[in-house]
This record gives sequence, structure tokens and C-alpha cells, in this order.
Amino acid sequence: MIRKGMKLYSILFGACPKCHEESMYVEKNPYILSDTLKIHERCSNCNIKYRMEPSFFYGSMYVSYGVGIGFALVAFAISYLVFESSLTTAFIAIVATLISFMPIIMRVSRNIWINLFISYDKTYKVRS
Repeated sequence: MIRKGMKLYSILFGACPKCHEESMYVEKNPYILSDTLKIHERCSNCNIKYRMEPSFFYGSMYVSYGVGIGFALVAFAISYLVFESSLTTAFIAIVATLISFMPIIMRVSRNIWINLFISYDKTYKVRS
């Protein structure tokens, strides 16, 4: 079970990495493409600054490469190994998967990146 206090919670749900009380993103739906990467400046609960420095999230591009490879491998395994399709069909499945999941890949990569630098503070008290 994934619950608050686990890094996986913050990574999968885009919650503040310090308090896990609010979403980092202005729009929770990643498929509203104009707002996919728009984040709040600070957490309204614990006041942590999400962009620690200018261009902070450029590092998440490296993470997105690995996350994209993971999605591609799963698409290949399902297409080629499970459904026994041709390599051409498996390639098309990989491309379609990467295009359709790109907003999620970008967000998960950012979430992983920020969670490398900020840890959950279990002693932090929620503002009243």
C-alpha cells in the first residue's frame, strides 16, 4: 500500500516532497498540455520552494530518458512477447506508448528529480 510518508507517494501523486499535503502542480490532470509542467512556486502548507534554483528541473531530462525506456520496454514486452506481434508492430506500439504517456513521463521524471533532493519530514506539523 502506498501512503503518505513514502517517497513513492510523492513520486506517483506529485505531492509536495516535504509534507505530502498538496500537489506541486497547478493542474492535477497531466493531459491538459498547456499546464502539464506548471508548478506552484511554493507549497502552501510547508512553504518549501519547489524551484530551488533557476533551471532546477533540467536534470529531470536525464531521469525522463530512463523512465521512457521503462515505458518502451513494457510496451515491447506486451506487444511482442504477449501478443506475439511483428517487430514493426512492436515498434509502432512503443512509439504510440511514448507519445500517449509523454505528459505522465515528464511529470514522474520531475517528481523523481525533486525527491532526490528533498526528503519527507515526518516531524513536520500541518498548518492549522
